Amino acid sequence: MKYIKACDIFPKYLLEEIQQYTEGCIVYIPNKTGNRRSWGDMTGTKTKLQNRNMQIKVDFKAGIVIDELAEKYSLSVESIKKVIYSR
Repeated sequence: MKYIKACDIFPKYLLEEIQQYTEGCIVYIPNKTGNRRSWGDMTGTKTKLQNRNMQIKVDFKAGIVIDELAEKYSLSVESIKKVIYSR
């Protein structure tokens, strides 16, 4: 999430009204109901992690042991186990 100056997006009258309640602080304005994106949708991180986790499972089924997978993917043994044993 990036920060945007209120004076760059709100009309002056609305900004002055908001300043009646708060000024000089950071305010989070949530998305409207139904407009919320899932984590990782904008950056592609979610897809990258899903692909990585699928590859970990493929490698495990191919016979690569957990310790080697942890080394290969720079993850802890426990993280590899979570990936392997998840649905």
